[in-house]
Amino acid sequence: MEIGIDSFAATELHPQHTTTAAQSATAMGDLLARMEYADQVGLDVFGIGEHYRKEFLDSAPALILAAAAARTKRIKLTSAVTVLSAADPVRAFQNYATLDLISNGRAEMVVGRGSFTESFPLFGLNFHDYDALFTEKLDLLLKIRETEVISWRGKFRPELRKQAVYPRPLQPKLPIWLGVGGTPASFARAGTLGLPLMVAVIGGETHRFRPLIDLYWDAAAKAGHAKEDLRVGLHSLGYVGKDSKTARDTYYPGYAKTFTRIGRERGWPPVRRDHFDAQAGRKGAFLLGSPEEVAEKILRHSEALGGIARVTFQMDNAGLSHAQLLESIALIGEEVSPLVNGKK
Repeated sequence: MEIGIDSFAATELHPQHTTTAAQSATAMGDLLARMEYADQVGLDVFGIGEHYRKEFLDSAPALILAAAAARTKRIKLTSAVTVLSAADPVRAFQNYATLDLISNGRAEMVVGRGSFTESFPLFGLNFHDYDALFTEKLDLLLKIRETEVISWRGKFRPELRKQAVYPRPLQPKLPIWLGVGGTPASFARAGTLGLPLMVAVIGGETHRFRPLIDLYWDAAAKAGHAKEDLRVGLHSLGYVGKDSKTARDTYYPGYAKTFTRIGRERGWPPVRRDHFDAQAGRKGAFLLGSPEEVAEKILRHSEALGGIARVTFQMDNAGLSHAQLLESIALIGEEVSPLVNGKK
């Protein structure tokens, strides 16, 4: 099983909700150092999200990944996710094909619709076209991947008439995953298209996603896609410490602050410690605890979901220091991954 990290390039905001350019530059430098370190300790993949909010520096993820490509040797570099509804599929493909050339064949994309809506007014899009935009743009992206000279017509973008799209990636077929939340139609779409599936589980009990993953496999089989050609991945909030208590006590304050703030925007109640501890428990979604505890939980999740091929940790939402994140990355690479893969 591949084990990795996803980051939103978070920058710690001051109480006045301001961050200076110098602080942003430092945060970006620290992120690149963590990506380099993840490569050194043997992690398999590092993903960068895409947001258009002040607390995140990831509005141009392909640039961050390209900078990391020059500093790493083996780790796969992926979006997590590319907000395809707000993107031009031609430019998105060109960006990641270029990244593939820079990284010598290590680029991937996870495409999705994202969990925030700031990109719609920013790029002059109508939120009522939410699903139609994504469906059309995904169709174009996949067609570009299949052929370098394309003729295509849609509703939201000028048509292409025997137009060549360059550069082409080093990999014969640039890996494109579909990132999903909890919408059954999204799971079925991934299966029908024969795309690997990345499931974001940020709350509740992970095993509840099994019927949706079964829907994915059923749709893939009906569309004629071989099971051995497909994969399911899991993206979860998590943090690994030397022991369970240290991990929970370290992660909770920043997590509570972040999700209480987001909750005010979405009408959620404030974060409570008892609910947090339940999420960190045996069936909860959080990958939080000692290396042994987290490895056991990953294997338990994999069994409950019918087998998963990739797990990525999201931990920079908790306001952790660069040193704390480095320590956790080391534990994930040197302790958790070998335990999960039977190498320790």
